[in-house]
Amino acid sequence: MLERRCDACIQNPPYFDETICLDRYDGVLQNALHQLKYQKRIAFAHGLANAWNSIMFEELKNPQANYLIPVPLSTEKLCMRGFNQSWELARRIPCAGIQKLPFALKRHHHNEQQAGSSLNMRQTKVRNTFYLDQNAIGFLQNKSVIVFDDVMTSGSTLDEIARILKDNGVSRVINWVLLRTTKPIPESRMQTPHV
Repeated sequence: MLERRCDACIQNPPYFDETICLDRYDGVLQNALHQLKYQKRIAFAHGLANAWNSIMFEELKNPQANYLIPVPLSTEKLCMRGFNQSWELARRIPCAGIQKLPFALKRHHHNEQQAGSSLNMRQTKVRNTFYLDQNAIGFLQNKSVIVFDDVMTSGSTLDEIARILKDNGVSRVINWVLLRTTKPIPESRMQTPHV
């Protein structure tokens, strides 16, 4: 696999070890993700997961990980939305030999949104937002974990999750991301703030 790192990651290496993305945020899948996430059309999770499964077929054959954890929503956000879009996608991805842990990672609720924030502000806002369920810590020790998210913007959320995981004994963190922005998303293009 081709190794590519941006200048920021070379100068300040992230806690995560690798990120695999399906497509860019402004590509053909953006509308489908918006239908799932903001219009609550769960059926779009099937199509998006099918796209992932078809395109990422080789990576899925031997993913080199023990567990898959979706990026969680806070309890308050989950109640408002009714579902976690990252879990709705991740649960439809076949992962031979990998146990999926939808509730191992938790998120504190914060009213402040990240959309439109600078990288430094995103990093500050997400600091100490996540924590592990106490029951999960023991079996994650020295394991490799895939963290699944719908969108990667600055990488701050995924980096904070990787920090928490590694601080609790995880040896390797791989991000699987449906869509990746190539530059910050203007607020005018967001239907609602990214969670």
